[in-house]
Amino acid sequence: MIAVTRLNGKKLYLNALLIELVEENPDTLITLTTGKKILVLEKANEVISSIQSYLRSIGVYAATIKSDQSEGTIE
Repeated sequence: MIAVTRLNGKKLYLNALLIELVEENPDTLITLTTGKKILVLEKANEVISSIQSYLRSIGVYAATIKSDQSEGTIE
C-alpha cells in the first residue's frame, strides 16, 4: 500500500498493484485498474517513487529489471 493525500487533506492508502496510470496536468490523477480515478496532492514523480519503493519492498521491482549478464551462459 502507498499513502497519498486527497485534495481535502485526508490521507488515503492505495494498493499500488492496482494503479494503472498516473497523470499530472496540473493536478495528479491516479487511475486504478478498476476504473476509479483519484485526485491527489502529491506530484506524479512522488507517487511513482512510492510505487517503486513498495514494489522493491515486496520483491517485485527487481524482477522487472533486465540483467546485464548474458542469458544462456553456463560457467
